[in-house]
Amino acid sequence: MTQETILETKNLTKEFKGFTAVSDVNLRVRRGSIHALIGPNGAGKTTCFNLLTKFLEPTTGTILFNGIDITREKPAQIARRGVIRSFQISAVFPHLTVRENVRIGLQRQLGTAFQFWRSERSLDVLNDRAMELLEQVGLTEFANTVTVNLPYGRKRALEIATTLAMEPELMLLDEPTQGMGHEDVDRVTQLIKKVSAGRTILMVEHNMNVVSSIADKITVLQRGAILAEGPYAEVSKDPRVMEAYMGTVDAELQGAH
Repeated sequence: MTQETILETKNLTKEFKGFTAVSDVNLRVRRGSIHALIGPNGAGKTTCFNLLTKFLEPTTGTILFNGIDITREKPAQIARRGVIRSFQISAVFPHLTVRENVRIGLQRQLGTAFQFWRSERSLDVLNDRAMELLEQVGLTEFANTVTVNLPYGRKRALEIATTLAMEPELMLLDEPTQGMGHEDVDRVTQLIKKVSAGRTILMVEHNMNVVSSIADKITVLQRGAILAEGPYAEVSKDPRVMEAYMGTVDAELQGAH
């Protein structure tokens, strides 16, 4: 494993009662890149994410992060190493303000170093950092908005801000543009591109326009196994990939340009 590789899986496999959801997956994510996992429904993308973040234990295989075997580590240990996942469903506290949500992410990063009995002043440092993060994701004007009142696309931006608050070295984004209108998709795509500077992003994404515009490398999964891999221009012309999407992707892939 080279310094260039931040995450690597070797023969990663997950079986559920005789059904193989992830089969012998050898994945290599390059440091500083945006890497997309795509594939038809049921291809094993989310199971793969669950294995990487240890919400599921692999049946066999190895997961290496920065050259360290993390296969048997618990989710909290992996998060402390800097592997942070943002969830498919907006994982934010709806009745707190936008800034309070980001502050919670920052406090989690401080871990036990933060004691509630310290003066309110000690939270000021978090306020400044929270506002910096909100600025990064274009939410400054919403800082005092109660999260439940945020438009859907802005909630996803907030989710990215709270993920950034955890100081991720590797960000796992699970369907970041799912259920969004065109304008929100564009905004969130640009946001992912922006926050990827100096970080590595692994994302599961259905939207081919998003994938084609920001992913450096694409891994196509089918029935839990890797079908094809490479840059978008290459993968989109692969007949096996087109067939896997049963012609629907043909239109989608062509339409992405």
